[in-house]
Amino acid sequence: MRFLLILDRVENPASANALLGCRLAAELMDQGHEVHLLELWDGAHTPSAPPEGALQHTQAFADERLMNTALENGAKGGTPVPLRLLRLAAHPTAVAAAFRQLVLHVPRRTVDSRREMERLDAQYHFDAVCAVCAPYRAAFALETAQIGGKKLLWQLDPYASNRDYTAPGGFAREGQLLDAVDASFITPQALPDYEGGPLSAWRGKVHVLGFPVLLPAPETPAHTGMRCVFCGSLYPTVREPDFALELFARLHAPDLTLTMAGGGWQRFAAQAEQAAGALGDRFVRPGPLPPAEAAALETGADVLVSLGNFYDNQMPSKLFSYFGTGKPVLHLAVSETDPTLPYLARYPLGLALQKKDGVTPEVLDRLRGWLAHVQGHRLPYEQIAALYPEFTPQQVARDFLAAL
Repeated sequence: MRFLLILDRVENPASANALLGCRLAAELMDQGHEVHLLELWDGAHTPSAPPEGALQHTQAFADERLMNTALENGAKGGTPVPLRLLRLAAHPTAVAAAFRQLVLHVPRRTVDSRREMERLDAQYHFDAVCAVCAPYRAAFALETAQIGGKKLLWQLDPYASNRDYTAPGGFAREGQLLDAVDASFITPQALPDYEGGPLSAWRGKVHVLGFPVLLPAPETPAHTGMRCVFCGSLYPTVREPDFALELFARLHAPDLTLTMAGGGWQRFAAQAEQAAGALGDRFVRPGPLPPAEAAALETGADVLVSLGNFYDNQMPSKLFSYFGTGKPVLHLAVSETDPTLPYLARYPLGLALQKKDGVTPEVLDRLRGWLAHVQGHRLPYEQIAALYPEFTPQQVARDFLAAL
């Protein structure tokens, strides 16, 4: 079969969703299929080379990058609106992008990517075109695209039920989108919306698909001390660092280093400053990193740190890439219904701590004891793949094809 996957890197050049799309593409090709990638990017950070054998097509949207930067992605708080508009006015292309998106409701990304899908389909005659979302610009482009093959969505993040923002149109709009496609792939945590929830009418169109992230990892280079590493973005009311920072600041472990790489720290500057005061140079914040540098950090880690989400309908794919390393995984949960907890319970080198229990002497003793117990331990990849087969790229590709 011949596939076209749409990957969107405009808001996030190092998009985890785009990485997962590339991982699926590589596995589909290994199983004998032809894959093309249409990559939407920000005009500043050139997309990385595609998997060997894939044909890469690109579209740049520097105007939307400038618009998003000037308007701070519409986030609440931050710079006052008049100052954001002044910044926007300094870039005519960004003004045009904002007018199309906010006034005309026809974002250039949606219009132009739809045209490119249609052009590529006319040239290559795809059996299926799959929009990897979120964001949903490409999904809405695919919705009205005139193509010959099947239309597929891979909903790695919820749309209407994504509680950290109000999706325009809500569930009714998502239902309209589902009407226009042949199938949609979702995570297990989204199933309640389709089984007795507001999207139950579309249950027959959705298929559960794992994250293709369980892969063998390189050996950890020799070093001294214990390195604890978190790589990921922070979001107010969704994924916050407070619990982790307080735990490590009060742990009093002089040989331990905490590295937290990724963006979103502007809303947590006070917490970071307080942690730095307690930990000194043992607290490292390198900021957003390219995927290769983030992977190198994780390769050098002794313990991988996972921050739980506040919402139980979202599960970070990062957790399963952590499992693939076979290293100890510390998960800091902020929700009693955190959907990762059943998976963590099966992981022999995992520890889950609940924020509701506080940073008490008992919790700190439990963490110290666990760190001492797991230091230097690592599980073989074969054991992990047997525990979580649905997250190996090979099985994800088979499940993807079976749904077609």
